[in-house]
Amino acid sequence: MNPRAARIGRRPRWWSELLLIAVVYAAYSGGRLLVRGDTQTAVDHGLAILRIEKLLYLNAEHPLNRLFTATPALGIPADFAYASLHYLVTPAVLVWLFHRRPARYRAARTWLMTSTLLGLVGFTLLPTCPPRLLDASHGFVDTMAQFSSYGWWGAEASAPRGMGAMTNQYAAMPSLHVGWALWCGVMLWRYGRTPASKALGAAYPLLTVIVVMGTANHYFLDAVAGAAVMGFGLLLTAPATRLVDRIRDRLRPVVGGGRSPLVSGGCETSAGERFPGQRSSPSSADDTPAPAR
Repeated sequence: MNPRAARIGRRPRWWSELLLIAVVYAAYSGGRLLVRGDTQTAVDHGLAILRIEKLLYLNAEHPLNRLFTATPALGIPADFAYASLHYLVTPAVLVWLFHRRPARYRAARTWLMTSTLLGLVGFTLLPTCPPRLLDASHGFVDTMAQFSSYGWWGAEASAPRGMGAMTNQYAAMPSLHVGWALWCGVMLWRYGRTPASKALGAAYPLLTVIVVMGTANHYFLDAVAGAAVMGFGLLLTAPATRLVDRIRDRLRPVVGGGRSPLVSGGCETSAGERFPGQRSSPSSADDTPAPAR
């Protein structure tokens, strides 16, 4: 069997996958903190996005934000969804793929990780102030601050109270809330076998787009950029997988020509010499049969 085909069809070790995902997520979270830019630059970028949206009649954030602000029955669940589903649904889909679709898992995981790292590049190149942090004169209300008494978050993004310094609030472009939700939706639609799973796959990304705009955490163009990042990540999945395989093959000890490795580590004995404790072979030409007893 082709070694690459064997790797694709084999389920990875769960502990190595857990370690890999933890390392990538730690790098992503740490990278978000390290790329904090100038606040005024982030505000300027946010206002520029808002102007472009108004010019193109894409400004859906204002009506949604007003609706969520005036209707706690919508705003509070939306805040809970923004603060939690991002970190619950994505790992759940990864675990589901690992157990139910092992042949598809590796490519799906590589797609997600590659896209996430591309998102980090976006945060670096274009720090962006979310709508909720713009001056109140621009007409946005931070629903998570307004309804913070109902959840674990405070007035600083979706981080737990007192931990706002642990997140970069100016990493709005692209929206990986939308990007990860799109990835989950594609996985559920493509590999789910029931109508309910396919319906969830279609609804989850759309619901996420509405939530991130209604809570004033992202602009519509942030959501578009999140989808674009996932598209680029998908294109890079196959090359990234081949690169990892190539590196892994080079690091693996080479056994030439398909021969079995020498147990002696390359040391050889001279004719008639035996390793200590080695039994004589009756078929050997140099050995004489033992006398019968």
